[in-house]
Amino acid sequence: MQSQDFHYYLQVRYGECDAQKVVFNARYGDYVDLAASEYLRAICPREQLPQGEFDYQVVKLTIVWKASARFRDVLAIAVRTSHIGNTSFTMDLDIHNQETGQLLATAEMTGVAVDVHTVEKMTIPEAMRDAMTADGKGLRVDHAGLFSA
Repeated sequence: MQSQDFHYYLQVRYGECDAQKVVFNARYGDYVDLAASEYLRAICPREQLPQGEFDYQVVKLTIVWKASARFRDVLAIAVRTSHIGNTSFTMDLDIHNQETGQLLATAEMTGVAVDVHTVEKMTIPEAMRDAMTADGKGLRVDHAGLFSA
C-alpha cells in the first residue's frame, strides 16, 4: 500500500461474513465498487459525476485473495488509476487490514465511460481524464470512523 494513494476505509459488518466467520468472497466486489465510487466522487468535478456528464459501467473485475477479513476489521483500500484509454479506464485496488497492514486482496477493475442518457459507450470527457490522471493522491474517505473526533 502506497501512502500517497487515495484511501477508502470501512469496517467489516457482521452481515458481510459467512458461516466460516470471514468476509464472504462476493462482498469484496462490493468493497471494490464502494472504493471506486468514493475515489471518483473525491477526485472528479461535481458536474462530471452521475446525474452529470459522466457515468461508467464495469466491464471487468478481477480479484485475487491473499488472506481473510473478519467481523469488525477495518479495511484500508488504496485506489489508483493505472490506465486511461479513449473510452475505458482501469483502476488498481489493494485491500489491507488497517491494524495489521496485511494485504488481504488485490483487484483490477476496468470501466467503460457511458453517456448518462443513452448508456452508450462514449469518449472519456477531458475533465474526467484530467481528474484520473491527477489520481487523488493523499485523499481519503473514512467510513470506518478512524479519523473522526
